[in-house]
Amino acid sequence: MTIQVLSENTSVSENFGYEHGLSLYVETPKHRLLFDTGASGLFAENAAKLGVDLSMVDVAALSHGHYDHGGGLRTFLNKNSQANVYVHKRAFEPHYANRPDGTKAYIGLDTGLLPSERFVFCDGRYILDEELELFSKIREETPVPSGNAELFQKSGDSYLPDDFAHEQNLVIRQNGRAILIAGCAHRGIVNIVRQFQADNGRFPDIVIGGFHLHSRGLGKSETPEAVDAVARELLQTGARYYTCHCTGQEAYRRLKAAMGDQISYLSAGSRLEIN
Repeated sequence: MTIQVLSENTSVSENFGYEHGLSLYVETPKHRLLFDTGASGLFAENAAKLGVDLSMVDVAALSHGHYDHGGGLRTFLNKNSQANVYVHKRAFEPHYANRPDGTKAYIGLDTGLLPSERFVFCDGRYILDEELELFSKIREETPVPSGNAELFQKSGDSYLPDDFAHEQNLVIRQNGRAILIAGCAHRGIVNIVRQFQADNGRFPDIVIGGFHLHSRGLGKSETPEAVDAVARELLQTGARYYTCHCTGQEAYRRLKAAMGDQISYLSAGSRLEIN
């Protein structure tokens, strides 16, 4: 299995563009898969530089209904005519974020893409085949990211706290191993990993994704105590972690100090081989 990072907040070199967003391209024995599309068409530019043919993708999945993960969706649909896009049934609801000037900015998906026969709407546990599965409905047993308090869903004229029911996670099974991919882990990366364990009777072997330990709206990381608590929980799972995007560099350095070789960082242009 090969995973290449098409879009992320940082890049491995000046040859690859970067942005506040996430997009991963995954090749498995059965599929060419796109997980998220970043904030813009940048993921497609980096894909071309990496030799990734987006027209050959046969499955696409969106982690949740925020622009930094689905902003490139129109670009993908224009470049690919075959792949279904698996999204949570609530992903296209209106989502907003606080801005420093006190206003609320729309950060949701492009509803102009609806309706489309390309979208498959999911909820709960959705099994695509023996290799791929999506799951949502995460039990919150440990604290969720504090930055969630800056994020909202609109109902009528009211802005309600976002409950992130629209967030889903991907599981890839290969040779008896399980790879868990999260987009932003708004429900808490510890809670997501625990939910996988509750559903499967074991922890995943590898976990990839953003852990939302940095709030872009607040411009700060979670407290050192909170990051240390996440590190302790993740260490106990025995999984190998690759993080990126909304984890933030400050929080990543603290995770790295605590977890050592059990965690690494992925940037745009990164390539990960999983045998």
